[in-house]
Amino acid sequence: MIDPTPNEKAAMENGGRMGGEYLESIGKTDLAALDSTEWDCFVEAVVTGYCDHLRDLAARDRARLDSMTAEVPF
Repeated sequence: MIDPTPNEKAAMENGGRMGGEYLESIGKTDLAALDSTEWDCFVEAVVTGYCDHLRDLAARDRARLDSMTAEVPF
């Protein structure tokens, strides 16, 4: 990703945290030691954590922008 936005950076941090939580839950830290099912679950945790957080941030931004609409005179 080139020049990620602040929201994308926050979502990457969240995705990484979710991947880390998954690894902790299975007691492994070496990605090369994951079997194919564990790898799939790890990737799913990272991607889902990223996407869910990015959607949450976008919804907050949308709500903030919508609340400002009444202040715009045109």
